[in-house]
Amino acid sequence: MDRPVAGPLSPVQVIVPVSRRRATMQQVSRRYDDFIIRVRNFTSLYIPCHRKTPARNDDDATTSGITLDDSDKRVIRLNEPQVQKYCNNHISTAKYSVLSFLPSFLFEQFRRYSNCFFLLIALLQQIPDVSPTGRYTTLVPLMFILAVSAIKEIVEDIKRHRADDEINHRLIEVLQNGQWHTIKWHELSVGDIVKVLNNTFFPADLVLLSSSEPQGMSFIETSNLDGETNLKIRQGVPTTSKILETKDFSQFRGTLESEPPNRHLYEFNGVLKEHDKQAVALGPDQLLLRGAMLRNTAWIFGIVIYTGHDTKLMRNSTSAPLKRSTVDRLTNTQILMLFFILIILCIVSCIFNQIWTNEHFKKDWYLGIGNLLNKNFAYNLLTFIILYNNLIPISLQVTLELVRFLQAIFINMDIDMYHEESDTPAMARTSNLNEELGMVKYVFSDKTGTLTRNVMEFKKCSVAGSMYGVEETPAQSLLVQNILNNHRTAPTLREFLTLMAICHTVIPEKQPGDSMSDIQYHAASPDERALVYGAKKFGYVFYTRTPTYVEIEALGVQERFEILNVLEFTSTRKRMSVIARNSKSEIKLYCKGADTVIYERLAPDGVAYRESTLSHLEEFATEGLRTLCCAVSDIPDDVYEDWKHTYHKASTSLQYREQKVEDAANLIETNLRLLGATAIEDKLQDGVPETIASLLEAKINVWVLTGDKQETAINIGYSCQLLSHSMDLILLNQDCLDNTRSCILEHIGNGRFDNMGRKDAALIVDGKTLKYALSCDLRREFLDLCITCKVVICCRVSPIQKAEVVDLVTTITKSVTLAIGDGANDVAMIQKANVGVGISGVEGLQAACASDYSIAQFSYLRKLLLVHGAWNYSRMCKLILYSFYKNICLYVIELWFAIYSGWSGQILFERWTIGLYNVFFTALPPFAMGLFDKVTSAEQMLKEPRLYAPSQNAKLFNVKVFWRCIVNALFHSVLLFWLSYKIYEKDVIWKNGRDGGYLVLGNIVYTYVVVTVCLKAGLLTNSWTWLTHCSIWGSIVLWFIFIFIYSNIWPALPVGAVFTGMDDMVFTTPVFWAGLLLIPISALLFDVSWKAYRNSRKENMLTPPMKESRSSETEGYRMVTPRGRNEQYEELA
Repeated sequence: MDRPVAGPLSPVQVIVPVSRRRATMQQVSRRYDDFIIRVRNFTSLYIPCHRKTPARNDDDATTSGITLDDSDKRVIRLNEPQVQKYCNNHISTAKYSVLSFLPSFLFEQFRRYSNCFFLLIALLQQIPDVSPTGRYTTLVPLMFILAVSAIKEIVEDIKRHRADDEINHRLIEVLQNGQWHTIKWHELSVGDIVKVLNNTFFPADLVLLSSSEPQGMSFIETSNLDGETNLKIRQGVPTTSKILETKDFSQFRGTLESEPPNRHLYEFNGVLKEHDKQAVALGPDQLLLRGAMLRNTAWIFGIVIYTGHDTKLMRNSTSAPLKRSTVDRLTNTQILMLFFILIILCIVSCIFNQIWTNEHFKKDWYLGIGNLLNKNFAYNLLTFIILYNNLIPISLQVTLELVRFLQAIFINMDIDMYHEESDTPAMARTSNLNEELGMVKYVFSDKTGTLTRNVMEFKKCSVAGSMYGVEETPAQSLLVQNILNNHRTAPTLREFLTLMAICHTVIPEKQPGDSMSDIQYHAASPDERALVYGAKKFGYVFYTRTPTYVEIEALGVQERFEILNVLEFTSTRKRMSVIARNSKSEIKLYCKGADTVIYERLAPDGVAYRESTLSHLEEFATEGLRTLCCAVSDIPDDVYEDWKHTYHKASTSLQYREQKVEDAANLIETNLRLLGATAIEDKLQDGVPETIASLLEAKINVWVLTGDKQETAINIGYSCQLLSHSMDLILLNQDCLDNTRSCILEHIGNGRFDNMGRKDAALIVDGKTLKYALSCDLRREFLDLCITCKVVICCRVSPIQKAEVVDLVTTITKSVTLAIGDGANDVAMIQKANVGVGISGVEGLQAACASDYSIAQFSYLRKLLLVHGAWNYSRMCKLILYSFYKNICLYVIELWFAIYSGWSGQILFERWTIGLYNVFFTALPPFAMGLFDKVTSAEQMLKEPRLYAPSQNAKLFNVKVFWRCIVNALFHSVLLFWLSYKIYEKDVIWKNGRDGGYLVLGNIVYTYVVVTVCLKAGLLTNSWTWLTHCSIWGSIVLWFIFIFIYSNIWPALPVGAVFTGMDDMVFTTPVFWAGLLLIPISALLFDVSWKAYRNSRKENMLTPPMKESRSSETEGYRMVTPRGRNEQYEELA
């Protein structure tokens, strides 16, 4: 995850000499009061009048700046009943309850237009004498489809209920009436004092009071919250850390005030007000979150502040934004068009019905149709709507859902995308976008942890103007030799190594008997761990941390530093500082951060190594190394005492606490003396250059959005072959809107262009310029410049800028975009893109949890897009087109029969065969296409990225292709009906001269339709497996078996009386068998010829032909089983 970029300097940030610091401290209270007044004035001017009146106490607001009154602030009484009723601790992640399932499920299902349409048809069929197809031929298939969806929802929700019950019924010790009782988690209440044991989860959000460790320290693991497996320190405040006995807890009285429940995992503001004691500030260091686990600590005592769905874990359990694929949207549009055509068809049929009746009621008086003249036009319209309703496939939605679900399983079980080292498989977190993976035109990638490994290694440093590397032992290092030889730079070298050893929040782990070399470090970020290991390589070993001091071994000499304050790193500050007192009682501020932030805080006499360090920084960046500047400042005792009160007031404020703490930090982080800089290597992940080369060859544009320095980003661009040395580099580093505009306009149209109209150039933009480029005035021009360049790299960008860039391209170009990242700062762009891919990285699972698909390595993106994406797009397109084809092929025959039957609305087929056509007889071929069909093998797809073009450019499914398929279906329906009608025209098709009636014709036509659409599925299939054979030939056999059974069940079952003996009538006529051979072949002759012609064209010879006809010859899916992922994996054919 890239480090966030700092925002503009705060209004009260100043740089003052030491002599003026004390006076500055005395002014800070007035600064805070002025700041609050300004914010309140702004609030009163711009916040709508229905907002509550601002409170007078400036401590009565959350950190977000929203003013609180007494009803907003949570006040928890200690060891007393709570005045206000809070949320209970029962949690539920299930979608449904027993009572809510039916209404909620039906609401979700009938939000789909197709289901509403078929429900309308089913209701119309209940009107007497309206439906020509019976009362239940639509209702029963609709109920079946809804039942399948309901069973799927129920099965998934039962799993959620069971998981919830397991959690809600866990046990916890709680103090009640002066005694400890064991209760279930869901019985916990706000204000309860609980005891949590080692290696157990926290049952709610707690404030840590005391623990088994000295000074109330405890260690927690938050992997369930953010994916980080390193241990973190939490510490009770001094006033509660000594409360260990039950009687002391029983006498614990007062109130705990906190901000309302919110979703910010790393933020908390509260105040503990014990009776007759000074108020104590509570912050994130005292917060124990539900979902975290207690580690390396025997027990802790805590007080419950947020329960159930008020906990931060549950507040973060929000669903990702709903995304729909391009194919889905186009399908819905075409369904709407088909519906309008259906209505027009019905109106035309009604008109012809009236015309025919008027012409024949006198001439053909024996038909008794005179009474039809008085029939209502709308009545006839309803009849024809019911007759033609199946033009829209009723089974399409459930087929799509099931196929996508199984496609997602194939992605999850692909062994080629399984990372054995971290035991991480690929995971499709949604199945709605499987085909969207085959249409990607833009990939937006984070750098750190995505292109690189995010496994940091300290490589070299610049101290006092000299560069030093790492040797095998400290004694071999020139830096250590200079210290031992009392070189003139030795004091600066000692300060530099001291800063590396103590300016961090790393936790050392040392087992009894371990030497200094065996110490393991747990850090919040890989950078911090790398710096501590770097100090260790120079002989400065950090080995002890307590809440008040740290201990290091400096070249064999043990030193203790009292930690007075830790000013933590934030995305705005972009630096971290530690104020420490050494053994000489000197107070020093050690600060490390980005060069731009440190340099502007240097004292006039602290810039001795400014230019040489800057030169070394540029050299480090050119090598692709991550850099930090290091500086120190001496703080007089009286200045520190004044500042300490200021900082305490800021840290105990409930209103605007972050801003006040930042302002206070700005006051002390001044007049720094530059020590040097560090350089850390973050290597590229395996396969990144090859993956990017394949994506570029597939005409996918790759943009890198990073928070790193420009030089580092450019160097990584060359390393991963995103940039080539033949490219021109266009650098946009402007400091105002006008300069940015002129620079963009200057480069548009200039430069060398390739045959695709693109510049042979890379655009490099920094975050400051990007702010102007994304303004309303320049957005379009900036995008035009970006599109004309082969590569775009945005440096020093903030998370919101990443999202803005993705949104700009997605909105204006209408192309399918994909964003990939590994950290929390990538979540915004992942959710903005059409497809979001998260890397399960070192920095946690925030990105993976917010993504649509998660993978362990960037290189797996190659197979995810070029293979699974292209395959799934092709499969879904064929499935959708085939579903419409087979429906129109059968049900338009009712229109042709209407011409023959005087537009009477009479059905040609037996009513139950109409309803079972989609659900039974032609249901399997679409599944076979959607799951097993592929244009070519995975190896060939990876070898020839150009094969991605048909799916990327929507060649397989667009308006033209859709209506071509519809016309093809109409053509087939014409041949299937009228040829069958011609052979049956004289009614006599048996040698005994008997007449079978219109149902014989109907079943003959129905048989030819089933055979034709199944053979058509074979023509559309590129890859034949044994399952494909079963689905196609099995469907045909299934219809013949059905005819035999259905013809003989009456009167044993009171259904199908008109079908009795149909097998004898159909199967005993040679006309049927002759037609079975000739008519489907005649219908498909044009299709076969067209496919042969297309396959013979030279431009289509790029796709290697698939000549597989047996499952043994078909490439199997290489899959990983859910269990035993480290065992031997087998291939699933």
